Amino acid sequence: MNAIGAQGLEHSFVVDDGSLIVLDQLDMSVAEGEVAVIVGPNGCGKSTLLRLLSGVLTPDSGRVSLMGATVSGPSAGVGLVFQEPRLLPWRTVADNVAFPLELAGVGEAERLERALQTIELTGLGGFEGAYPEELSGGMAQRAAIARALVSEPQVLLLDEPFSALDALTRERLDVELLALWERTHTTIVVVTHSISEAVFLGDRVLVMSARPGRFIADIRVDAPRPRRLEDVESPMLATSAARVRHALTTGLDSAA
Repeated sequence: MNAIGAQGLEHSFVVDDGSLIVLDQLDMSVAEGEVAVIVGPNGCGKSTLLRLLSGVLTPDSGRVSLMGATVSGPSAGVGLVFQEPRLLPWRTVADNVAFPLELAGVGEAERLERALQTIELTGLGGFEGAYPEELSGGMAQRAAIARALVSEPQVLLLDEPFSALDALTRERLDVELLALWERTHTTIVVVTHSISEAVFLGDRVLVMSARPGRFIADIRVDAPRPRRLEDVESPMLATSAARVRHALTTGLDSAA
């Protein structure tokens, strides 16, 4: 069964000289337990698409579905992680992670228990009482992922979650994200600009065209799991990366 999908999705923004079409007749589907990665040129609508899938934005036309039901607004069934952690600076890690449960009216004891369990799951055990200013960039992003996971969503959406981090930290968090998926098998959709990251993380890589965005390639990554960091340079992932790069280049040439 498809966990999340979109049919005939269109979206535009109002600009000074009229309307800017960002997405045009976009279709997609992601199966339960799958890791799908979206790549595409700057400005093609990748981040907008994630916000539409999460229900934060409403499409001009078309339909977004979660487990077969139409998405009409934000839902506990979808967790969204932004490029920046966006933690509340006056709250501890535990209180930040528990915040969605607080908004949902979950009692204090239960939300603390669930927050602590999720903090352990994301590798932040021991930092429950720390404040955001005391965390490294990687730790802060782990806390943001924990906050998105604490409500036990069916789908986790990540918008370039590690792009602001140094290369070594980013690689380590890619490995940790896959380890987290191995334990939870949550359906994951990731946006990235990195081709190597896309093929390392994904079961599939969905390639978007230049604006107005639509999908021009759906490339399956057949490398076995679990994957290790050294697998990034394996022939199988290198072949998938070359296919993604070719699709991106072809799409850009067509738009020129």
